[in-house]
Formats: sequence, structure tokens, C-alpha cells
Amino acid sequence: MASSPATEEAFVRFTKVQKSYDGENLVVKDLNLDIAKGEFLTMLGPSGSGKTTCLMMLAGFEPATNGEIYLGDRSINHVPPHKRGIGMVFQNYALFPHMTVAENLAFPLQVRNVGKAETETKVQRALEMVELGEFGSRRPAQLSGGQQQRVAVARALVFEPDLVLMDEPLGALDKQLREQMQYEIKHIHENLGVTVVYVTHDQTEALTMSDRVAVFNDGVIQQLSSPESLYEDPQNSFVAQFIGENNKLNGEVTKITKDTCVVKTNDGTVLKADKVNVDAVGDRTTISLRPERVELDPPKKMDNMLNGKIEELIYLGDHIRVRMTVAGNSEFIAKVRNRGEKRDLVEGETAKIGWSTSDCKALDLAS
Repeated sequence: MASSPATEEAFVRFTKVQKSYDGENLVVKDLNLDIAKGEFLTMLGPSGSGKTTCLMMLAGFEPATNGEIYLGDRSINHVPPHKRGIGMVFQNYALFPHMTVAENLAFPLQVRNVGKAETETKVQRALEMVELGEFGSRRPAQLSGGQQQRVAVARALVFEPDLVLMDEPLGALDKQLREQMQYEIKHIHENLGVTVVYVTHDQTEALTMSDRVAVFNDGVIQQLSSPESLYEDPQNSFVAQFIGENNKLNGEVTKITKDTCVVKTNDGTVLKADKVNVDAVGDRTTISLRPERVELDPPKKMDNMLNGKIEELIYLGDHIRVRMTVAGNSEFIAKVRNRGEKRDLVEGETAKIGWSTSDCKALDLAS
């Protein structure tokens, strides 16, 4: 990406940013990232990938070792956190237990010398925005985890910042509440148009909420794309494995045409795949294939047709998870939609399966 701070579209910009804690090992390596005004960008990755460190540098809690971070048209490397005008939401809520909900929300306005009447108006508006209009007089301990998280979101938004940072904000909630809060935060973002930078290791959360997702590993962005592009068109094996469920078939490229290639798997099966991250005949590759793209007993001939031995059937309500041995891989998964009709799937028997060339991607060899 361009590294000049003059680009109008970039509201937040990391330019050649590095971070080292010990002076030797870089936890963030030459990060170049532009975030547009009003965008919801998620930094996604496993523990230790560098995503939270990037958020902490943007917030001002960690200094960048090298490079520049811009907010609008100014470098903020030497601007202290409280002068950056950024809202923050943490996993542990960080609410003041001795203050009421309203007092918690008023605090960031008071430190900015907002008048009493305006503060009361803004606090009430923020509470209503997160559907807690009647809860201003309660203390945090009198609220559920989900309500406390809403208060934390309201406090980050009450002073109307241009940028809100969220660090694993839903990690402490149970599954159902977490999913509900994902939609609520997404809708608040859509209604306010505020720029959000969100950190999570939860891929479903990232796909649900984001305009774009930056997938981090080993201090480097592996892919920066829309949620749909990340899932449908992973650019390397790490992204394919990290985003969603994925079948891996290792082999060697035996033929290349413009956009496709032929791969001979380790057990000798010949497959056709989209050429994504291979360069030449003889390259070792991992084919990536989503389980829901596998057809069992396909009604018509498909690009890739082969037999698989059914090892295990797991009923999951809306679909049946079929574990098979395919092309030497005994952990190959197919998902069969539950349409109500009886399927002749029997553990131990062989089934014919198929998939399209465009549904499998020839990527770098998975580690």
C-alpha cells in the first residue's frame, strides 16, 4: 500500500510500522495499512500474531519501534493516549465499580470539560442507543455481563469520537449473548458511521461484523479483504485454514494453464484446481476445499469425481457432517444439507463425490 500520509481516503494509516519489545524480535513487521473513514476493520489472528499490539500502538498505550501512525493527516506517534480522541472498549469492560452507569458515561465528558446540561443529554442519548435508557442509576455490579458490555460501548461513544477501538470486547460473554452483541455493535456502527478498529481471534465474529478483515500471523498481514473474499478466495494456506472449515489435500502440480492447474495428490489422485499460490510445474501444493462445496452422489458429471469411504456420520440438525477418507486423507469432511429426505449414507461404505474446479484452490504447501 502507499505510504504517503496525503491520501484523502485513509483516515487511519500505519506506514512501515514495526514493534519489538526486546530490540531483536519483531512482533509487528513493516505494517502498511490504510483504514477508511467510517470503515469497520477487524484485525483477526491467533494469539501472538501482532493484532493486539497494533491496536495498542494505535491507542497510544504502546510506542511504535519504527514507522509512523497517522490519524487523519497528522502523525500521532508522540501524541499521548488521552489526547488522541479515541474511544476504547476492552474485554473486561473497565467500568468504575463505585460509579453509577450514568456517572461512568459522564466521566469521559467531564475530563473534556463538557458542561453539566450537555453531559446529561449526551449520557442519556448514549444509554438509549444501547437500549439501557432506564439503567443510569444502577451500578455496574447490578448489571448482567451483556449489559455491562453495552455500557462500555456507550462510554466509548458518548463523547462522539471519530475512531473507536475494540479489543476482544465480547470474549467474556456466552455464545448466545456474544452473537446478539455482534449484531448490536454492527448496527450501532452502521447508524453512527464511526470508524471502528476491532480485534478478535474469533473468525465468525470477524466475518459477521466487518467491512474488511486483516488476517494477521507472525506479525504480518496475510490477507486484507472483505469477509466474502477471505472465505471464498483465500490467498494462502494459513488464511484458508484459519477462516472457516477447510479440507486439505497435498500434492504436486503436474500441469498449469492460465487460471487452473492439475495436481497429483500424494496417493496418486489427479485433481483440477484454481491456480492461486503456485508458480510452476513440480511445485508442492495444498489444495483447499470447503466442506459444503463437496457433492455426494452428484447428479451430473463434475470436474473432479472420485470415491470416498464414509468413516463417520454426525447429525447436526441443519446438516449431516460426513467424515470420509478421500485421496488418502481420512479427515476429509463433506456437509450434506438436511432437506428432510432419507439419504443412503452408511458408515463403512463407499460414496461417489464431486466438486468444481473453481471450488478448490491450489495454494502454498500447508505447514
